[in-house]
Amino acid sequence: MVNKKACFKDALAKEDFTQEDTWRIFRIMSEFVDGFEVLSKVGKAVSIFGSARTKPDAKFYKLAEEVAYHIARAGFAVITGSGPGLMEAANKGAQRAKGHSIGLNIHLPCEQKPNKYVSTVLGFRYFFVRKVMFVKYAKAFVILPGGFGTLDEFFEAITLIQTERIFKFPVILFNSEYWRPLLDWLKKTVQRHGNISQEDLDLFVLVDDPKDVAKIIKKFYA
Repeated sequence: MVNKKACFKDALAKEDFTQEDTWRIFRIMSEFVDGFEVLSKVGKAVSIFGSARTKPDAKFYKLAEEVAYHIARAGFAVITGSGPGLMEAANKGAQRAKGHSIGLNIHLPCEQKPNKYVSTVLGFRYFFVRKVMFVKYAKAFVILPGGFGTLDEFFEAITLIQTERIFKFPVILFNSEYWRPLLDWLKKTVQRHGNISQEDLDLFVLVDDPKDVAKIIKKFYA
């Protein structure tokens, strides 16, 4: 089992960025330039998010693979975080459909390696740069069952659409069994207190059939 505290201490010992803030700006710029240069040539793509902890024998793994397969068959490249679990499943599905399978890898203290189904990989030190790439080059977001990172991407996407910082595009939650309790809380608690409106709840859709994900995206752009 990986000792996360030890990895984090090792990373701090190797690189003390507090003494080189100005040079960090150039690193950030280089990540933006590399990302823009590579992803601008990809064409239409869909960003897919999901748990890195899901095992290949889990039901969500196979469902994620099918979701990505149908998206790639519809002519979209698939972008994931390049890690294991449902990210791997999505890249695998895209590859099986002979689509473009892209991974945006993040450098962590305990290094995450890109999965073997990624055909184009980009590496990032900074989460915020990586998140820009997920949004800028995506025609849709597909949110598979996941944890904090997946929730972060989901809520950031609908916040950007809600505040009109980006144009509206399909944001699709997959698997009602997993997401329904969260949606019930949003309606019964957050909306009831007036913190969001019904319009805000219409910024995303919930589906259960892998084929429906691709259909919704295609219909939106028809």
